Amino acid sequence: MASMKRKWIWVIGGMVLLIGLFVALSGRRNQATAAEIGGTAVVFVGDLAESVSASGQVAAVRQAALSLTASGVVEQVNVAVGDTVQAGDVLVQLDTAALARAVASAELDVTAAQADLDALLADPTPEDIAAARAAVRNARARLDDLLDGPSEDELAASKASVRAAQANVSAAQADLQATQDVSEADIMEAQANLQDALDQQQAAHDIWTRLADCEENEDGSHTCTPVDNNYMETATQNVQSAKAKVALAQARLDELSAPDAHRIASAQAALNAAVARYDAAVARHEALVLGATDAEIAAAQADLAQAQAALENLLSGPSETDVAIYETRVAQAETALQQARNALADAILVAPFDGVITAVHVNQGERATGLAVTIVDRADLEVILSVDQVDLGRLTVGQPAVATLETWLDEEISATVTAIAPRAMDSESGVAAYEVHLSLGETTLPVRVGMTANADLITARQEGVLLVPNAALTADRQAGTYSVDRVHTDAQGNQTITAVPVTIGLQDDQYTQIIDGLSEGDQVRLSQLDAQKEQTLRPGQRLLGNATGEAE
Repeated sequence: MASMKRKWIWVIGGMVLLIGLFVALSGRRNQATAAEIGGTAVVFVGDLAESVSASGQVAAVRQAALSLTASGVVEQVNVAVGDTVQAGDVLVQLDTAALARAVASAELDVTAAQADLDALLADPTPEDIAAARAAVRNARARLDDLLDGPSEDELAASKASVRAAQANVSAAQADLQATQDVSEADIMEAQANLQDALDQQQAAHDIWTRLADCEENEDGSHTCTPVDNNYMETATQNVQSAKAKVALAQARLDELSAPDAHRIASAQAALNAAVARYDAAVARHEALVLGATDAEIAAAQADLAQAQAALENLLSGPSETDVAIYETRVAQAETALQQARNALADAILVAPFDGVITAVHVNQGERATGLAVTIVDRADLEVILSVDQVDLGRLTVGQPAVATLETWLDEEISATVTAIAPRAMDSESGVAAYEVHLSLGETTLPVRVGMTANADLITARQEGVLLVPNAALTADRQAGTYSVDRVHTDAQGNQTITAVPVTIGLQDDQYTQIIDGLSEGDQVRLSQLDAQKEQTLRPGQRLLGNATGEAE
């Protein structure tokens, strides 16, 4: 029986223990629930920033689509996609041979035009003045001669010229007649001269054969053994001279027997020329007798006036008009030279800045014009964001921002707003959005053009201000006021909750600035839904939030 009592005692004790554990666990659960429902936070001093979030892409601040303004055959393509180039590097070059020649020719034109201008402006030399004065004297003498008429000496000289020309005509006629008419006596004389030449040739040959000890062969030829002495040399020369005379005599006989048509034509031409000179002499003589015509006098007067003007210009220097004309020629030549140089420069495409080649649109050997190379400056990158018009009013150039790239979400890059587009982007959705440009600060990340970027544009910042979690605020939307539930705990642990109106300032997605109504260290109750999400803050803890807009 005693053992049974002890057994029941253990059973009852175990049940009591289980009941105690259950009660204890239930109490803890209720306590946790109460904490969740009545969570509090401490009003603290911290920093707060209000910002606008947007996304976009990385772009190069400087990028250029370089085009060939000239047309020609591509001689060199010095780059490929991905190449890094320096400002001034030659990227593409057309065939420049003809363009270079045009530049050289234009340079010569400029030199010649400048030399003419320099000569015009230079002081005249004594030789130039003497020549100009001589020209005036000659022109005046010519005019005087025309006005005075011919002198006796000029008439006599003119008549003599006519007579001489007439004599030349007669001589030419006689020569032509002699060429055309050959008498029988002339032919017989030529035949006799030929026979004499043949006889002299035979005699010279006979002497030569005797001196050479020649023997006659059966066929009539001779075998000779010439001796080396002065007589033999003289005999040989006599034979050659006799042969030449025979040739001349034969040619003369042939000429007389058949007159040369070329010689007759030459004689006829000489006669025609003589007749023309005679006619000209007669015309000049008749004109001299008649005196100068009005046209000749006018021409002589013009020559004199021109010579006098040239002398006066030489002595007084060039006129303003002449200087302007020559200066215009120089300017035109220089303009043509610059155009030629520009054409040559247009055939050579150079990098306008340091950068990376992103596209090459031409090939060596092909005829090309227009777009050739695309280049970007990767050393100066920016982010181009698309910002809704609702947020645009809070942005200004110079505002700070923080950017992150989709490639490295945990790496923040400082940035600054550098430009805001003046007009909205084209959009099919009807929602107006504007491009906002951010310059990226220093970073070790290998940022590339085209990467997707997100940015928080800081529109306002407050430092050392009172902050409460957003979950502590209660908003009266109709009245446009805010309040918080301030919690006061007395020494016995009893809590008193009081609704306190507050004036708020900046607000981000976690905290709100309290301008009036609370003090640092005050406790405030959090809303039931957000209480368990808030962390208890120590007084004096400083936070920097990122807001998406003002409190409603």
